[in-house]
Amino acid sequence: MVRRVYEGAARAKRLSRVIVATDDPRVADACAAFGAEVAMTSPDHPTGTDRIAEVAARLSEEIVVNVQGDEPLIDGFVVDAAIEALEADPGSPMSTVVHPADADGLDDPNRVKVALDFAGRALYFSRSRIPYPRDPGAGPRWWQHVGLYAYRRPFLLDFVRLAPGVLERVESLEQLRALEHGHKIRVAIVEGWRSVPVDVPEDVARVEAALREAGRC
Repeated sequence: MVRRVYEGAARAKRLSRVIVATDDPRVADACAAFGAEVAMTSPDHPTGTDRIAEVAARLSEEIVVNVQGDEPLIDGFVVDAAIEALEADPGSPMSTVVHPADADGLDDPNRVKVALDFAGRALYFSRSRIPYPRDPGAGPRWWQHVGLYAYRRPFLLDFVRLAPGVLERVESLEQLRALEHGHKIRVAIVEGWRSVPVDVPEDVARVEAALREAGRC
């Protein structure tokens, strides 16, 4: 799965390099075997963002993208969309990506939903259905979040020093830390593509079906 994520990210036109950040020698050896650049990190990080920040502290690039390893269907144009959204919005220190949510995922807590403002920035992320349609016949267009973030590097290094808030702890969604501290998150909308993250064992079959449908399996 890590190889699929790596190769998908490597198709991005806006990335200068793709690095696998890990604290596990087994992952490092497997990635080195297919030619990936690997950065070993501390085993003590509480989150993947902390791990990425450790690597980012050694880099000089202005923008750092965190592509989570549980997104095997990620593709280069999705990464590019996040970068371009961030570059187009000087008032936002980070960006992410959404796509239209499928009906069968609206009440799945592993499919994170996002509410957007008129400027294309995130208002809130939730494992619940948001917004909730009081009138079932007037449902909005729901958006599903993709496990991918583009950061301005100085903000990423500051972000991991911010204290988690109540919303982050309740939802177990790290991106809410940025919103709770008053930072903006620009959102790129991607059409014609779906994220199928692997959060539970049952998701493997969903990914395999999506790969077969796309002729990639």
